[in-house]
Amino acid sequence: MTITNPLRNPPLGDQLLSQLRSLIVRGELIVGTHLVEGRIAEQFGVSRGPVRDALRQLEIEGLVETRKRGVFVRGLSDKDLQELYSLRGALESLAIKETIARLDAADWTPIDEAVEQMQAAADDRDAAKFAAADLDFHSGFYVIGDNRWLTATWALHRPLFAAVLEITNTARDLVPVAQDHADLRDIVRSGDVDAALVALVSHLDGSCDRIRATLIERERAQAAL
Repeated sequence: MTITNPLRNPPLGDQLLSQLRSLIVRGELIVGTHLVEGRIAEQFGVSRGPVRDALRQLEIEGLVETRKRGVFVRGLSDKDLQELYSLRGALESLAIKETIARLDAADWTPIDEAVEQMQAAADDRDAAKFAAADLDFHSGFYVIGDNRWLTATWALHRPLFAAVLEITNTARDLVPVAQDHADLRDIVRSGDVDAALVALVSHLDGSCDRIRATLIERERAQAAL
């Protein structure tokens, strides 16, 4: 397990949760690893409280599980990933329908800015910034749709998608991916619901396939060690 510098800037719990999530998604904390509260607290330079909170949230996200002897890494399986993207497709389809229903009142500035940020990050080959802008882009549809319950549900899953996208985007040509987002924006903005939903399915299927390929390749590399 790779440990970064001790966490010092508040909120400690959020920082710890983000780092543990990333370590699990990247496979640096392998499936079956026993996550001992005290040991993690010492390694990250935090008290046990934030560790306990982080492990509780990771269990909600399905990345760890509690057994009789403690908390263990469950990881992110291929089945998990497909189910996550199935859920995301359902949520985002509704968000896009509601976005189109509110086109007259829509403020596209955040989405347009996210596309510009993705294009800049693609040129700079900055996977982390690209992933952040990518999720800002998709979150824009929830904001325009103005369904707070739908937005809250997406917010629960966004951090996990952020961790997955960051590792998947590494060492890839992101320019076509940025353009794909721009194309999706334009189709949604056209107001054609059927075309927008078809484009969304294609967009999310492509993202899921790329992530699955990355995770399968990683598993093969680990098995070869």
